[in-house]
Amino acid sequence: MMTCSCHRRSGHSGRFLASLLALVALATCAAPLPAQLHNDDERAWNEPIEPFRVAGNLYYVGATEVTSYLVATPAGHVVIDSGFAETVPQVLANIRTLGFDPGDVKLLLISHPHYDHVGGIADLRDATGARIVVSEPDAEQARRGGIGDFAFGDRFPYRGFAADRVVRDGDTVALGGSVLTANVTPGHTRGCTSWSMDVVEAGKPLRAIFVCSLTAPGYQLAKNTAYPRIVEDYRETFRRMAAMPVDLFLAAHGSFFGLVEKRAALSRNPKQTRQRNPFVDPEGFKAHVERRRQELEERLAKQKSEG
Repeated sequence: MMTCSCHRRSGHSGRFLASLLALVALATCAAPLPAQLHNDDERAWNEPIEPFRVAGNLYYVGATEVTSYLVATPAGHVVIDSGFAETVPQVLANIRTLGFDPGDVKLLLISHPHYDHVGGIADLRDATGARIVVSEPDAEQARRGGIGDFAFGDRFPYRGFAADRVVRDGDTVALGGSVLTANVTPGHTRGCTSWSMDVVEAGKPLRAIFVCSLTAPGYQLAKNTAYPRIVEDYRETFRRMAAMPVDLFLAAHGSFFGLVEKRAALSRNPKQTRQRNPFVDPEGFKAHVERRRQELEERLAKQKSEG
């Protein structure tokens, strides 16, 4: 537990200063503490990886498993997700390593309000002054800092934040000629948002998608009174995503799209063409969606059979 204290000084001015410092200390103690990595698995998720350009004006600035992306434009930059609170120093350092100024980040987009993806968004906002964009169904969960999650309850809190803009399915966010579309793909959270955009590589457009998580980790699917539409939402999400045109397959977790392996392949041959860029992986995207769909149906059938 954090303890707060202040040093006393003699005299009236000293007592006044002591009282002032005590108020500041009290406010500091009352402020929510940053999230802490809970176990070795999460520390592994937060291992650093060298930042790199994915394609066009799209860059990777996150950790090995919890992802963060930078869209660089002449009017400023967009960052998608922060990772944990502990990931933020990496993200800021990675942005600088790539030659960009974190102070030029204008927008912070949210995939979904779990602490491993947005635990550091409030810190990124403080460091950059950027505006936060989140889906309407997830805005309240973000404001509460993860408290009252339909699946996890109060187990994974983080520093909550208020959105500067709330978006619905199909809304767009534009900056400096880049346009990102909010595809609300619910299930993992009610407003899980798979952002998509076009980037231009070697004069040719590539459709990029940043898949919000499609997993149901320990979720109750059958007779879920906290989220009665959870199965219907997942099924609609899978149906929509299976029909999406995708070139660049990216996601909220690095393991979903083979980040480490593809980054290594990119390093071995940095002069990639559209055909040879390992992140151009439409078949991998389709396989990921179908695999998650099958996992959900199997989990649902198991829960029903167990009553």
